[in-house]
Amino acid sequence: MARKKQIIIPIAILAIGVVAFIGFSSMKKPPEEKAEVDNTPIVAVENIIVMPMELEVSSYGVVKPKYETTIVAQVNGEIVELSDTFVRGGLVKKGQLLARIDPNDYHAALIDAQANMASARAALEKEVAQGKVAEREWKQITDTSPTELSLRKPQLAQELARVKSAQAAVLRAERNLQRTEIKAPYDAMVDSRAIGLGSFVSMGSQIGKLLGTAIAEVRLPVADNQLQFLIDQGQQAKVNLSGTYAGKEIQWQAEIARSEGVVDSKSRMSYLVAEIQDPYHLKSSKIENEFPLRFGSYVQAKILGAEVANASIVPRYLVVNSRVAILDNESKLHYAKINIVRQQGGNVVVSNGLLDGDKLIVSALDYPVEGMKLALASDEPEEQDTEKETLDEEIATQVVSNDNEGE
Repeated sequence: MARKKQIIIPIAILAIGVVAFIGFSSMKKPPEEKAEVDNTPIVAVENIIVMPMELEVSSYGVVKPKYETTIVAQVNGEIVELSDTFVRGGLVKKGQLLARIDPNDYHAALIDAQANMASARAALEKEVAQGKVAEREWKQITDTSPTELSLRKPQLAQELARVKSAQAAVLRAERNLQRTEIKAPYDAMVDSRAIGLGSFVSMGSQIGKLLGTAIAEVRLPVADNQLQFLIDQGQQAKVNLSGTYAGKEIQWQAEIARSEGVVDSKSRMSYLVAEIQDPYHLKSSKIENEFPLRFGSYVQAKILGAEVANASIVPRYLVVNSRVAILDNESKLHYAKINIVRQQGGNVVVSNGLLDGDKLIVSALDYPVEGMKLALASDEPEEQDTEKETLDEEIATQVVSNDNEGE
């Protein structure tokens, strides 16, 4: 009997323990299942825009007149007349009188030269008559051929030379008389005047300086590696100039007229020369909001160059080994091979390799692998909104359940 108890009691205790364990286990709340975490990398993208593009080369320069002339006196004398427009900044027309040198002495010289020419012509006519008389007398004396001396031909040649000398003296006197009137050689602006009324000038004395207003020029330095983006090395290229006038940013149109054809020894730059027709708008009719391009102005220039049919702009830092990261239609990473035309500041101009509407990845990836799955940053807020709505529904359900239990 005692032996049976020794066997039954341990078995009973073990059975009770098993039953108790099962009971306690059934009372324990099962653990909540955790939501599966999505580890897909999230990226930001920008849409690629492909369109025709005209390349530009930037430069700068100072506006100067194409023609500028220092006027000097060609005769001696006193300044007896000055034009009211012959002042710094004055605008003068071609052929307009600027100053006059006392012409009295040159009038007298002209009269003297004309008198000498009249005397020489009279002597020439007299010698011609004497030669005819000598020829007639020679025929009356003998039938032999007369010599040139007997016909007074040397004397005739001498008188003819004197007439020509007198004519040259008259021309010289007339030219000196004309030179007493100092006139503008072309439409111009007066840059400086070095004389005053009553001043005495001698041959070679500086009178003033004129700046031609018909055409202005700007020398534009261009790096040698930028010439490849211009058509025909920039010949006849259009140029957009920008500068300030009265505190406003103004633009003007110009055209490349020529290349200087050499590389500057100091700056190592090539120079293209742009021309602007009628910079002060003196010939054309005045247009509202049209401002003159003044000599001495500093301007920025954009030289229009070659055209790229299908071009797009990509930030330079996104390009690695001529490739950029693209998010394809399956939301996977794809590296596109691109052809870089040129660098433009912090961007590069791409001619092919990208299509309009491609999604360029602009955010950094820790371990990018071709074909890896990606998610857009714009999709994340939608997922968060869905989770928030689910949580709100659970809270509302719990509140309703508590209210029912209270009732």
